[in-house]
Order: sequence, then structure tokens, then C-alpha cells
Amino acid sequence: MNFTSYDTAEFFDEMFLPDGCARSGARLLKERIESLPNGELLLRQEAAERLLLQSGITFNVYGDSAATEKIFPFDVIPRIVEASEWDWIEKGLKQRVYALNLFIDDVYHGQKIVKDSVVPEYLIRSARSFRDACVGLNPPQGIWCHITGTDLVRNHDGQIYVLEDNLRCPSGVSYVLENRRVMKRTFPQVFEASRVRPVDEYPSRLLSMLQSLFPTALESPKVALLTPGIYNSAYFEHAFLAQQMGVELVEGRDLVVVNGRLMMRTTKGFERVDVLYRRIDDDFLDPQVFRSDSLLGVAGLMDVYKKGSVALANAPGTGIADDKSIYAYVPKIIEYYLGEKIIIPNVPTYICAEEEDRSYVVSHLDQLVVKAVNESGGYGMLVGPHGTANERAEFARRIEDNPRNYIAQPTLGLSRAPVIVESQFAGRHVDLRPYILYGKDIYVLPGGLTRVALKKGSLVVNSSQGGGSKDTWVLE
Repeated sequence: MNFTSYDTAEFFDEMFLPDGCARSGARLLKERIESLPNGELLLRQEAAERLLLQSGITFNVYGDSAATEKIFPFDVIPRIVEASEWDWIEKGLKQRVYALNLFIDDVYHGQKIVKDSVVPEYLIRSARSFRDACVGLNPPQGIWCHITGTDLVRNHDGQIYVLEDNLRCPSGVSYVLENRRVMKRTFPQVFEASRVRPVDEYPSRLLSMLQSLFPTALESPKVALLTPGIYNSAYFEHAFLAQQMGVELVEGRDLVVVNGRLMMRTTKGFERVDVLYRRIDDDFLDPQVFRSDSLLGVAGLMDVYKKGSVALANAPGTGIADDKSIYAYVPKIIEYYLGEKIIIPNVPTYICAEEEDRSYVVSHLDQLVVKAVNESGGYGMLVGPHGTANERAEFARRIEDNPRNYIAQPTLGLSRAPVIVESQFAGRHVDLRPYILYGKDIYVLPGGLTRVALKKGSLVVNSSQGGGSKDTWVLE
């Protein structure tokens, strides 16, 4: 297989220049792929898929009657990020996470940013993710967002933008680690020769960050990972990370509050839990404080948390900073708290709750992407240029009925990367989700999850909408 007939079209291609030559970091990869015997690349693709299947790398699709669990599609051609570009991305992500953390802390304390008229009060007050129970809360070291997954996209002009911030329970890092394990076995020589930055220290970095949240003389605070259970779409990841860190994987029914401490039921009786890495939403954490019908959380957990007897990652209430309407204010948030210009820009965003923006959006639906502010996974979304007249009319009605629930952005020509489609190479749109850990310092995992829209022409990369993934090689 060779790339002679590969067409970059009018999009920015992550591997090739418009004239068809490989970008400097990808030359070695292109040469090695083209030097493989006929049919060898397809065999390696099949071998990679078999490895992932044996490892049980699956995710659940809610409401899919065919099967609850699906294999996460994987493409064997890695995406390459050059060192200089990565250094810029890393700097921009650290700036963003640091400022968002200050914003969350301010929102639940003095709300200075609101009093200084930088962020409108109505946006905070009407946000579904604002938690009254978190007002006045002081998490350990003042850190709220310990684990962040920030979605980056590149437009056709080559500029990288932040598409959205995921500060609640971001998922997908297990695919990064497993994709890398598979790639090392599939392309060992190219991998060695390319000098790729490692990702396998993530579980130990995650564990030491979690342990750092419990300020005590304890040598090693007891960490547990709280999962909603086997039917959750990211259950594979919960089990994988718990196993990689060597910590207990627990469900709400395994935990109980006894004498002001969080305890875990074991065959030997109760054991203390000092740090809970929770992978369930705020709503379900504590039926005494949030949803009273929740069977997934632990009654009394918030009380223990407020007293400092347990640390939670991420802190409850962080969702206020990934509300898609708040997103539009991140450049101002960074300037307000840090006195700096934003490094990685936002995509221009129209807030439908504001009259001028709303009338523009409703009259330009054929050109815009409309998103519901509290949805994720590609749900509650209209890609205007690809929508039907009926779909656009339906979204216009939804926006007028509930303007606070929608934002709109111009349709970006997302960059593409080559994937294997029926024994040849074809360009498909990609994004990138790097993972950021914030404990004693801020650490960005080199690379992250490159998600691929496997349907031809599609701009939706989410696994729940038929997307797949690639390994991301950040070069030394």
C-alpha cells in the first residue's frame, strides 16, 4: 500500500502537506509504511484489532439494542505531533486549567468575577452544573479540577482551537494507554526510530496526584475508584485504571460513612478510604445532598468531605467551568485571573441566551454548529450545513423555547489524517483530547486521545456516534 492516490482535499492534513509530501515528523513513518510487503499493513491492522479485542477494550452504547458493549474502532496509522507544537499546546493547557481552577474557586466563594462584570451573573445562577452545596467549600490545596480532558481541533488554516473543556469525569485515557501498547507491538521499529514521548507513566502520575490530595502524616493515603458499575459506558476504563494504580474499584454499595469517616466494606470488615477518585456525576454522589433517589453514591459523603476527612477528585461543582456558555468567557477568565492573553484560542461562540447572538444564530442555522450546553458525546447537536430544513426548523424552535440551553459556533473544517478504508488510504476528520493532572503541579500527558470520525465526511468523532481512535505520537 502506498499514498500516491491519497487526497488531502481542501483540508489541513496531519500527515501530508498540500503538495502530497509528508510533513517532516511523518517522513519516516510514510517510508516504513510504503516499504512493507504487499498486504502487510492490513495484517498489522487486523493483529492490532485482535489485541484490543483480547484486552476487552470496549465501551457501552446506551439504547443500542444490538449489543451493550462495542469494540472501540482503532486505526493503526498514528497521528504525529512535532515537539515544538506540543510545547505550545502544553503551555496553553496549563494556563487554561490553572485559570479555570481559580474561576471555580471564586464562583463558590466571593464571585469577584461576577461583581466585576466579567462573567454575567445570570449565566452562573442558571447553570445546571452550579451546586449550592459547594458554596464556601475549600477542597485540599484549593484545587477543584484534578483531572481534565480538553478537546482540541485544528481548522483548515492550521490553527489549533480549544473546542471544549471536560472537568467532571473525563474519559478515554485508557484507550490512549492501550493504543500505545498495541502500537509498540505493531510498529516496533518505526516506534523506536521516531523517538516518541512515553505515556505509560500516566497511572503512577494519577496515583501520586490522588495521594497528594490527603494532607496528613499518612505514608500512603488509601485511594479507591468509585464507579457507577458495569453498565456505565466507561466501565472498562474504571476497572483498567483501578488495576493499573493498584487501588480498589468500588461501587456506592461498597462504601459507608461510619463515625465521620468514609469506610469500605471488605471481607475483613471496614477499611478506611482517604481519597475517592469518583467517576460518577455530582447528581448521584450523595442522596442526602443531591438526588435523593440515587443508589450509586454514598449517604453522608458530602458531610465527610466538607470536614476534610476524605478528598474527592474531581471536586463536586467543577462542572460550572465546563458549561458550554461559560466556555465563551474563558479568554476573559484567563485575562481576569492571570493578566495574560489566552494561548490556545477558543472557537468563536454565540450565546443563544443573549438576544443579538440568538437572532444571528436562528437566521444562520445553515452555517453553524448548534450545541446543547449540558449534553456531551455528540448528542443534542445540529451540524447546520449537514442538517435538513426540518432539523434546522426544529432547532430554531428549541432555541427560542430555551435559549439558555444553546450555543452556536461556526462550522470548522476539522483537520484530517489518513486511515485505512477497504485496503486503501482515505482522509478522515480528527480531534485530540489531551489529559491534564493538577496536584502539587500541573502535568500534561504527552499526546492524548486522537478521535477519528470514521464515517466519510462526518465531523462527529465521538465513540457513541461511530468514531474511532488512533495513537498520538509526540516526538522528542
